[in-house]
Amino acid sequence: MRTRVDETGHWRSFRHRNYRILFPASALSNMGAWAQRTAQDWLVLELTDNSGTYLGLVTAVQFAPVLFFSLHGGALADRVDKRKLLIATNVAGALASLGLGLFVVTGIIQVWHVFLFALALGISTALDAPIRQSFTTEIVGHSDVANAVSLNSANFNAGRLVGPALSGILIASFGTGPSFLINACTYLFVIAALLRMRKSEFFLLDRNDTKGTIREGLKYALARPDLYVVMLVIFFTATFSLNMQIFNGLMATKEFGKGPASFGLLGTYVAIGSVFGALLSARLERFRNTMFVVRMSIAFSASIALLSIIPNYNLYALWLPFCGLFALMTLISANSLIQVHSDPAIRGRVSGIYLLIFMGGTPFGSPFIGWLVEVIGTRETIAVCAGISITASLTIWLIFKDKVKLPADISVERVLQPPEGDKKNDSDKGDNRN
Repeated sequence: MRTRVDETGHWRSFRHRNYRILFPASALSNMGAWAQRTAQDWLVLELTDNSGTYLGLVTAVQFAPVLFFSLHGGALADRVDKRKLLIATNVAGALASLGLGLFVVTGIIQVWHVFLFALALGISTALDAPIRQSFTTEIVGHSDVANAVSLNSANFNAGRLVGPALSGILIASFGTGPSFLINACTYLFVIAALLRMRKSEFFLLDRNDTKGTIREGLKYALARPDLYVVMLVIFFTATFSLNMQIFNGLMATKEFGKGPASFGLLGTYVAIGSVFGALLSARLERFRNTMFVVRMSIAFSASIALLSIIPNYNLYALWLPFCGLFALMTLISANSLIQVHSDPAIRGRVSGIYLLIFMGGTPFGSPFIGWLVEVIGTRETIAVCAGISITASLTIWLIFKDKVKLPADISVERVLQPPEGDKKNDSDKGDNRN
């Protein structure tokens, strides 16, 4: 007998069968993804004698496809069956992880192989992310999408609780190969869950006809200060402060002289705070607005700045949960606002733009961070990155604090075309000028 879920409670998304099917599969996939990310970073450090430059470059290569494919992924999400697209992207991701794992366990792995497979996985992720985000609304409906975003973030970061620690143990015992192979297997669970979903239970809303172009999505986002201010803040936060995996890898090796197990545990400490942040965010839905995202970004960047002065491994690890908490409060609020406050007819393209902003700075920021570490040191680099984020967020807050009101009508037609009264006034002004 199934337990009844409160329709207004913090777990209300589980009322939907399709969501219940996908959630545990995503949990396994998230664990695998974090295990792979930890193993990939450690593999690069092993192959390059702890080079921060190479670590930054591999991260850049993995995220570079976002610049070229996320907008197209968003456009596809508004036109094509999202479930079929997600099956395809998960198959591609599984093949990339499997290939990297086989290269490692057979002993033929070289640095350029890591770059190649990171690029392949990055292309899959760039297409997958906007489709998956906009698919959430079809699974739970518009009224529950904000709750689902919070639960999905908790799921993602619960994977971070297990994935890095598991990967650290596997690396210490067997090398990096098993982490990649395990991640390849977890994709199969997501594919199976997608195939089991009932199309009759999707929330497919009637959509107004739109041009369906990327340009239309860009015009819509630029006409909405409440949306593009969120994207601006997230750009600086993600590019400069949201690099805890790189920071942790360099601090663990260069500053604290630790091995793979200790490095993996740092990711788990981040995840502890991230899960709390995700669950707390589910309780704060009514407080979410654009300025809340700005305030949380400042708090998160300040928490990263403190990492630069912590003297030893234990204190560093104990502070990471606070970084994770503020990070998730920022990101969940931003993602929820993008999803809930966008017209369903254009939500896929807006999600693609958001993903481009969110991850598009990483191909430039990661090499910059790696280079800066070699030039001025790890701690100094963390302080500089946090300082850039804080300065940017404060500036955005001062400029836009009174300009981000949510429009009464968020439809594409109303946002991109002024009402008849405004058109008439514009015409009258033209007549008066003549």
